[in-house]
Amino acid sequence: MKTEKQEKGQSGEDLAVAYLTDNGYTILARNWRIGHLEVDIIATNNDFLVIVEVKTRKSNVFGEPEEFVTVQKQRNLIRAAAAYITKFNITKEVRFDILSVILGSNPDGEVRHIPDAFKPRW
Repeated sequence: MKTEKQEKGQSGEDLAVAYLTDNGYTILARNWRIGHLEVDIIATNNDFLVIVEVKTRKSNVFGEPEEFVTVQKQRNLIRAAAAYITKFNITKEVRFDILSVILGSNPDGEVRHIPDAFKPRW
C-alpha cells in the first residue's frame, strides 16, 4: 500500500509524462534506477536525451517545487545519467529538466517545465 506522499509523487509523475508526450517528447523510461540512484523520467526530444526530475507539491505555500532540487540531487541525477548513457551507448546531447507540479484543487494540476534547469560538470 502506497503512502500519501508516494501517491502524490505518482500523480505528479503521471501529469509530467502526459505533459511531455503532449509536447512531442518520447518517454524512454520512468523511475530508472541504478544502485541507489533514480531518474524520474528519461525522454528524448529532437537531438536531446532529457533527464527529468519531477517535483510535486500540493501547493507552493512553502516555495516552488523546483526550489527543492538540491545540489546533492543534481549530482545524483548527473551520476545516474552518466550510467544510463554508458549502459545504452547514447550519443545525443544531454539536458537536465525539472517539471514542477502543483496539484492544488485542480484535477489536472499545474505543470511548469524548466528546460535546461542545471548544467552538469562532467
